This record gives sequence, C-alpha cells and structure tokens, in this order.
Amino acid sequence: MGEQTLQVTLMRKHAEAEAIVSFDLSAREGDELPAFEAGSHIDVHLPNGLVRQYSLYGNPADNSAYRLAVLKEPQSRGGSEAVHELLQVGDVLTISRPRNNFKLVEEAGSTLLIAGGIGITPLLSMAHRLAGLGRNFQLHYCGRSPERMAFHELLKDGALSGNSNLYLDSEGPAFDPKQLFSNQPKDTHIYVCGPAGFIDWVIKEAQAADIAPAQLHQEFFSRSEAAPAGEEFTVVLNRSGKSFVIPDGETVTEALAKEGIEIPVSCEQGICGTCVTKVIDGIPDHRDSYLTDEEKAANDQFMPCCSRASSPKLVLDL
Repeated sequence: MGEQTLQVTLMRKHAEAEAIVSFDLSAREGDELPAFEAGSHIDVHLPNGLVRQYSLYGNPADNSAYRLAVLKEPQSRGGSEAVHELLQVGDVLTISRPRNNFKLVEEAGSTLLIAGGIGITPLLSMAHRLAGLGRNFQLHYCGRSPERMAFHELLKDGALSGNSNLYLDSEGPAFDPKQLFSNQPKDTHIYVCGPAGFIDWVIKEAQAADIAPAQLHQEFFSRSEAAPAGEEFTVVLNRSGKSFVIPDGETVTEALAKEGIEIPVSCEQGICGTCVTKVIDGIPDHRDSYLTDEEKAANDQFMPCCSRASSPKLVLDL
C-alpha cells in the first residue's frame, strides 16, 4: 500500500448511540501510531473495497489508538453499512496516515465549536485539545435526543461538561446561533460540522453577525447538491492528448473510468480531496466543499468526482 498507509487492528467496537458505533484502532505489535492534530481524519479501507474518511474524535495528546465514531446512514452508499455490519474486533485494516483539512487555530482568544449530529467527532478532538491548552472555548452540540447523540453522557457529566452546551429537539431551549454570535469577542474563531443544511444555517448567521471569513471554519460530511448534472463538455488529457466528452448526468471520474482511466477517488462527493486534479486550461464549475474560495478562484485545480466545466473544454494534467 505504500508508506502513506498503515496496518492497524480493530481493538474495540462499541454502540455509542442509536445507529452510531465507535471503534478504536491500535497499532500492530511493534509499531506506533503517528501523532495527529485536532480536526484530523483518516481514510479507512473497508472489507467491501470502499475507502471512506472518518474524523478522529480522541484526545490528540493520546495516540495510543485512533478513535472513530460512525453513523449508519439510512441511504448508505456502502461505507457506513460496512462499518456497522462487517467490521469486527480483531480485524486488521489498512488506513491512511492522519490528514487535516479542518485545522484548529490554537492561539485564538476565544473559540466556538458547533456540532450537529455526528459532526461532533472532529469537534470533540478540538475540545480535548483546547481544554489541554487551557484555552477559552465553548462546545455547542445539537441533536434529536440523548439516545441519538454520541458522547452525550461524556459532555453532560464528564471532564468537558463545564464547556459544553447540549441542545435536544425533544427539549428546550433551542440552539440560537444569532443570539450566540451577538455577544462574542472580535477574535472568536468558529468551527461548524454536521449536515450541510445545519452548517449553511450557522455560517449565514455568523456572516450576518459580521464574523470575519477567516474566523469561520467548516467541514462537511456530505453534500447532497454535489451532483453531476449540467451541460456536456470536453475533457482533454494533456499527457496523451486524448479527449473525451463528459455528458449531462455523468462525472468526469465516471466517464474516464469507462475508458479505462482511473482517477483515485474516495468520498465521491467533493469533500475529502482525494481526487484533486490539476487544471491546465479551461474554467471549472466548482461543486465541491473541499477547495477554499481562493483555490476555486485560481481555477488551476478541481474535483472530477463532482465538479464540471464552465468552459466548453477542460485540459487536465492527466
């Protein structure tokens, strides 16, 4: 698999909440797990051949195990279903080294961590880190009920309870981001993770409160609007000179795979960054949640798993 992957053993699997399992991955005998930063994730190679990204929720000060929690999605594309039904204690798995696209600004004067549902996972690692550093922070966690909230008891009564605020659909009061943002220090950094609609709502309220864009951080688990629909366009592979028409309703990765040209993919929704491809000429129609606004404006890379073209032709470094 190469030096960028690791072999680990699944040491613990636990029903963390309704439809959510947590599991601990430990280094094989004689090996050590690389240290990780708060907000990091790893790729997990699943028994059914899929590769999926999962955030590390553990304390970065402890790398004796990588701790993950996974929600079984009602419309699973095979990843969460495999985690829940196929993975067993004792299994040896291939994973990537930790990567971080959701970096914590540790020196911020004040930090708000806002989670919706399973979006708690990367924010929990941030809470552990900030607590360890003695920083000023609050964790706001929204869920349907205690039974459906991973780590509910830990955050209600554990070491992080003094910094944690839990909001349940079945109880009041409701989470009010507008009120929360109205009384924050100017240097507050805000981190949001959860369903796309939840993130959009929170970010819009933060923008309305004049929170600086550089102080807003978000990470998506899925984006339903990352769809391939659109006008057909042509992709030219710069190295071979071959060209292919990408029709409406088909992604670049799907179209090229039919021609025997494989681009490494993982999430297939423009979230993980696995398939980032260099653009030599043409204007992409960016539909991902991975690239920053600045990177999208540069138009020199795009995500072929979900993005299309605004120009009739894209020349790719393939």
